[in-house]
Amino acid sequence: MSDIKKILVLGGTGEGIALAEALREIPHIHVISSLAGRVANPKLPPGEVRIGCFGGAAGLAAYLNDNRIAAVIDATHPFARRMGWNAAEAAAVAKVPLLRYERPAWVAQPGDRWIEVDDWAQAVEALRRSARRVFLALGRQELAPFAQLADIAFVIRSVEPPDAGMKFAQAELVLARGPFKLEEERDLLQAHRIDHLVCKNSGGSATDAKLQAARELSITVVMQRRPPRPDTLRVANIAAALDWVRGL
Repeated sequence: MSDIKKILVLGGTGEGIALAEALREIPHIHVISSLAGRVANPKLPPGEVRIGCFGGAAGLAAYLNDNRIAAVIDATHPFARRMGWNAAEAAAVAKVPLLRYERPAWVAQPGDRWIEVDDWAQAVEALRRSARRVFLALGRQELAPFAQLADIAFVIRSVEPPDAGMKFAQAELVLARGPFKLEEERDLLQAHRIDHLVCKNSGGSATDAKLQAARELSITVVMQRRPPRPDTLRVANIAAALDWVRGL
């Protein structure tokens, strides 16, 4: 067992699941996938899974040392703001190699009508100026800033229901998990007469159909930019991540 290398995948994304599946095919590699536990019934990757927080960078560093982790791959969501910094700090303390596996960001295409913002306060102000019917394609933890806009009708799509105490003056809830087809997104936007769409620049192909539909229908997209992440080695596909692991 001494030649077995433990790889910790910080997951919670489709990329993390696919990476865990691919890593299991490499001899002498034992994959441990870590999920934050914010979703009640998450889709689990194959192999060993750990659910829950580490206790900040110090807790993660201790976990890496205690479990003799050979390397860490950060495949968390692009908007998992804190985890990226914790992973970089913990890997440095534990002297463990770290790789960031991140899907490319979306880039505005000809015909897109984007308003890019850094936070939801800026998004609220953008909607206040001209929006009437808004599609919020956000997680339930992102919704609260928009509840103050009583004059706007919202369609909220989320994997899980918002907290019971969150009150919107005008809102319809759609519980669904992607990926979504282009025709589905087009039908939803048209059926609800949406004039603005709000989302985060998550990137990838699993949820970009809403952007294609918005482009076709000339709907304004209020897009939150990605938060800064530490300057670590990055790859954008599984093949590159596997090559990195093989080179350890």
